[in-house]
Amino acid sequence: MLGIIASIILGGVMCVAGGSKIAMGNRWPVEAQALGAPKAIAPIVPWIEIALGALLIVQINSEVVGALSLALLVTFTLLIVRQLQKGHRPVCACFGSWSSKPLSGKHVVRNAGFIALALITIFA
Repeated sequence: MLGIIASIILGGVMCVAGGSKIAMGNRWPVEAQALGAPKAIAPIVPWIEIALGALLIVQINSEVVGALSLALLVTFTLLIVRQLQKGHRPVCACFGSWSSKPLSGKHVVRNAGFIALALITIFA
């Protein structure tokens, strides 16, 4: 039961994150590149988030989708940590225009919570 709850919560978070990035229009790829995301990948990230989120919500192959979500979240977190280590504090557009604050350690902690949800989804 805990795995199902974690999966649904994580799925909702991913759908909101993807949808809010799409709502940013052309600003999202620019903000993503400032975070260190490759230019070619940035435009498809929101769609991947929405697809993974939807699959988590409806419980289709939760362990596999959870693992893919975990990989995506770890990648995002590593990009954030890399920018922080360089002393760069670009705007976090992780949730589109809802997250307009510069990167900080709080973003890493928040992502650690999402990573925990992914791990619960996979192993619970």
